[in-house]
Amino acid sequence: MAVPKGRVSKSKRDKRKAQSWKIATPNLVKCSKCGELMVPHRVCKACGSYNKKVVINVD
Repeated sequence: MAVPKGRVSKSKRDKRKAQSWKIATPNLVKCSKCGELMVPHRVCKACGSYNKKVVINVD
């Protein structure tokens, strides 16, 4: 015979549901070379520099 699923308490259910609000937009900082907003510790998409050095050529 089939076994019924175990009951999930209100606190257990609510803890699982509470995880969705934690997803947030990434932090943005200004590029030290061109001043464009970018994700920290990543190459700037506007000028192609990282840590004030040109890493990739952007046309």
